[in-house]
Amino acid sequence: MTHYFIVPGLGNSGPEHWQTHFEKTLRNTRRIEQQEWEAPDCAEWIATINTALQNHDLSDVVLIGHSLGCSTIAHWAAHYSKRVRGALLVAPSDMESPLYTFPIKGFDKMPKKRIDFKTIMVTSTNDPWVTLERATLFAKNWGSTLVNIGDAGHVNVDAGFGPWEEGLALAKML
Repeated sequence: MTHYFIVPGLGNSGPEHWQTHFEKTLRNTRRIEQQEWEAPDCAEWIATINTALQNHDLSDVVLIGHSLGCSTIAHWAAHYSKRVRGALLVAPSDMESPLYTFPIKGFDKMPKKRIDFKTIMVTSTNDPWVTLERATLFAKNWGSTLVNIGDAGHVNVDAGFGPWEEGLALAKML
């Protein structure tokens, strides 16, 4: 039985966000709750993922990340060297961009190490937090299958993404 874990980014995902809809739609789904949503610490965030997964058969786990949650998953995979069934990585933010000025600790470098499990990365052509070129580089580094969904902004509520059937189908593919 597949267990889905929602890994939100900076600020968490609100009630209309596609991650919240996934949480309500997919069976056996749990949101990973961080202690600090506004000024995240990478070491704390990846430890929280690790703790949340400790009593689960990792071969039945699918992680679903958005924005900063994507690099959190990549950092977790590199640090703990564990394998889950797969991960859906949607709209990864580029923390190395001069536009990314949020108070983050330990996230200043994007992970470059290949992720040792199946990943699907969803990106758009006009995401303000990552260029298509950088998202393509991240997908290549991480070994992700890249899905470009066109002009979709940051794939969040502001870009019109509440219930998102196409994304739900991608999560189920894992």
